[in-house]
Amino acid sequence: MRLIWLTSAVSKAKFAHLKHFDFETPLTALVWVTSLLSIVVTYVVSYLMLGQLDAGMWWKLSTIISCGTIAAAVIPEVTKVFTSAKSKHVYEVVEASKEGGASLNVLSGIVAGNFSAFWKGIVIVGLMFVAYATSTQGLEALMIHPAVFAFGLVAFGMLGMGPVTIAVDSYGPVTDNAQSVFELSQIESLPGISNEIEKEYGFKPNFEEGKLYLEENDSAGNTFKATAKPVLIGTAVIGATTMIFSIILLLDLKLDLLDPKVLLGLITGGSVIFWFSGASTQAVVTGAYRAVEFIKANIKLDASVKKASIADSKQVVKICTQYAQKGMINIFGVVFLLTLAFAFFDPTFFASYLISIAVFGLFQAMFMANAGGAWDNAKKLVEVDLKQKGTELHAATVVGDTVGDPFKDTASVALNPIIKFTTLFGLLAVEIAVKMSGHDGHNGVAEASAGGSAMTTGIAVLLLIGGLFFVWRSFYGMRIRGSK
Repeated sequence: MRLIWLTSAVSKAKFAHLKHFDFETPLTALVWVTSLLSIVVTYVVSYLMLGQLDAGMWWKLSTIISCGTIAAAVIPEVTKVFTSAKSKHVYEVVEASKEGGASLNVLSGIVAGNFSAFWKGIVIVGLMFVAYATSTQGLEALMIHPAVFAFGLVAFGMLGMGPVTIAVDSYGPVTDNAQSVFELSQIESLPGISNEIEKEYGFKPNFEEGKLYLEENDSAGNTFKATAKPVLIGTAVIGATTMIFSIILLLDLKLDLLDPKVLLGLITGGSVIFWFSGASTQAVVTGAYRAVEFIKANIKLDASVKKASIADSKQVVKICTQYAQKGMINIFGVVFLLTLAFAFFDPTFFASYLISIAVFGLFQAMFMANAGGAWDNAKKLVEVDLKQKGTELHAATVVGDTVGDPFKDTASVALNPIIKFTTLFGLLAVEIAVKMSGHDGHNGVAEASAGGSAMTTGIAVLLLIGGLFFVWRSFYGMRIRGSK
């Protein structure tokens, strides 16, 4: 809180007298100041508490934690390269839209999302490698598996940046809704409103300038919504991976690529991630379709005065809420039942499945979040910098932004709890399955996983059928059926 206050005070002193400034600058400063100060505090506290340990253990552990802390600042910088309204990738989306319309807009956004996932993956691997290399410098004297412990500390370092990450992430919805409130209020059209505001509040409003500020602020909010998502999903993945290692050690599993169960688990995890991406988007598509269908039938948007009754507005919200809830029920049913089913099938298969969920989920989430951010800020660039609102170019970028909303605000962010729930619940489920197989001890688990028991296999098959039923519901039960 004090860092936020300090950054706010500095930004106010620096920018308060300016008519225009980069709204991303104070947010970037907040992230970096927090990260660097956290690293300094980590080394100081580690020295005070662990300085008596041999072989400089205090600075080695501090270095490992700091890899996670610095990741929470570096990953947003890489994200901004692909999503900021000032980035060349977003400019490319706009340029492509000028000549190719909505189709090239969508394709350019997909390119930005793919490249962003690659570079952020490299950043994460690089920092994890530094943590691993540091763990080889004497940590084996304190623990059996220092690399696993090191990866857990990296996740801990990223989680330490959680409050500031959530703070800058929350900035986006606030600025987005502020702009929406302004537009929906239609305050400019009220007769005599300028004189009324001047009389009551002592200043003459400049609605055009106010709209520009809201647009620019919303653009910065879009960028930092995109920067927070990979940090949060990164903590989920690295933390989940550490817990998966605990399953492997607890059950004395050997993940050998020559074992068919390992390959089957890896492929299954990827399948589930792509099912989830489609199912969450399907819920958005069907809900939006029904909402638009209702609006066209009941609300006259082509009239000179665009107004909707409170009852009609509530009905639109009700439609969207109903389809969101239907989608969540289906998704929970699949995740819950399949996690149990795969845990009961085989521990080796299940551990491989969890690793696949984490890895595929990481890259799918980063791709979708950053493609959505690029589309969103391409529209902002057209509206704010080019001032071409209402043109064909603007219409093309609106299409991209509409595609990007379920990408960045639904599917990508929801992968975070999916990975965490699957891993945490899976840890419990696989232990239950092993105990139900009638074997205790490490050697017994290995035998049980090879032969399996009729009871656990039967339970697994029933759970799998239940999970596939909800998979069917998530797509075909939510299918759009227009009037014939």
